[in-house]
Amino acid sequence: MSLKQQIQNAVNEAMKAGDSFVSGTLRMALASVILKEKEKKFKEKIEGDAKLTDEEVIDTISSEIKKRKDAIVLYEKGNRPELAEKEAKEIEVLKKYLPEQIPEEELKKLIEEAIAKTRAKEIKEMGKVMADLNPKIKGKADSGEVSKIVKELLSK
Repeated sequence: MSLKQQIQNAVNEAMKAGDSFVSGTLRMALASVILKEKEKKFKEKIEGDAKLTDEEVIDTISSEIKKRKDAIVLYEKGNRPELAEKEAKEIEVLKKYLPEQIPEEELKKLIEEAIAKTRAKEIKEMGKVMADLNPKIKGKADSGEVSKIVKELLSK
């Protein structure tokens, strides 16, 4: 069963259980997935329906989580803790549909290997490191956290 179908089934279950928060959150995620499918159909000039791969669905969900993290920062700056809390709860619902996240120690090890492989010495070479890392960590680690660790290690 595809990841999109799993999310659709979860929406149906949440609706049957009367959980409007979970069903609403997952509906927003599904709407984002459907929008990406339409974009893919238009870009690639596909006849009929365009289907996203599970990896593309994971990218879309990761993007939705990032939007919510950004919103949390803004809500906290605007002194709106109740809205920040709602966004955090939505993140928890969406995280269930991402692959298991890489632990921080393992992530640091992967970053150190990428730095050694690319022979990067300073922050302006960060792009090479990230290009090497991205295929290994896609969907499995927060890119903001990865970026922070890479900068930290390159500035030593």
